[in-house]
Amino acid sequence: METSVLIVEDEAAIVTMLRYNLEREGFRVYTTGDGEEAITMVKEYKPDIIVLDWMLPSMTGVEVCKHLRWDNNTKGIPIIMLSARGEEGDRIRGLDAGADDYMVKPFSPSELVARIRAVFRRLRPSLSEQKLAFAGIDMDIATHKVTRNGEEVHLSPTEFGLLRYLMEHPGRVFSREQLLDAVWGHDIYVELRTVDVHIRRLRKALNYDGNQPDLVRTVRSAGYALEESTDAAASEE
Repeated sequence: METSVLIVEDEAAIVTMLRYNLEREGFRVYTTGDGEEAITMVKEYKPDIIVLDWMLPSMTGVEVCKHLRWDNNTKGIPIIMLSARGEEGDRIRGLDAGADDYMVKPFSPSELVARIRAVFRRLRPSLSEQKLAFAGIDMDIATHKVTRNGEEVHLSPTEFGLLRYLMEHPGRVFSREQLLDAVWGHDIYVELRTVDVHIRRLRKALNYDGNQPDLVRTVRSAGYALEESTDAAASEE
């Protein structure tokens, strides 16, 4: 299940930037530029976390934050507040209103993603994904142990990283470039075909007895996805 983020921000350029980067990291993103509408959307969509700008039309971010903290149905949702106000007194006011973290504009999207994950680790450990499961595959991230239908699967660190990323976003198709960035990193040059080699090794490891359905689907001219499908292998290039 995707982790959902509600972005409450009235600057279109910032919304576009945040949506792109958060969706790229696998988050489901909802957006609004209005404080009152944000309160309605929180009740409707029940996001896992809220990224809330201080300066909004109709209601300020501080007022929205206080309202959500007063409501028993929404008081447990983590909130990261954004603001151009960088003074210590402003940060304290935002945190006192109920925000779990406070970021001063301008900021980098990668820092925001890191802050979101840090908030989850601290406040919502169930979303920190220390253990993942999909279609009989169980992954323990802390011990780097993987089993399928109870049988241990032996993976290299790279194959483990690939499987983890796919399990974190089941059903989503990732290009080779996206997998390279996620598993190998942005600053390391690796040829695209390297992804294909490791995907083949991952498939072989998961099919340890030759009788397991192939869950890694090749989407021609697009990339790879982890899906519960009996004909995934047939699509391999």
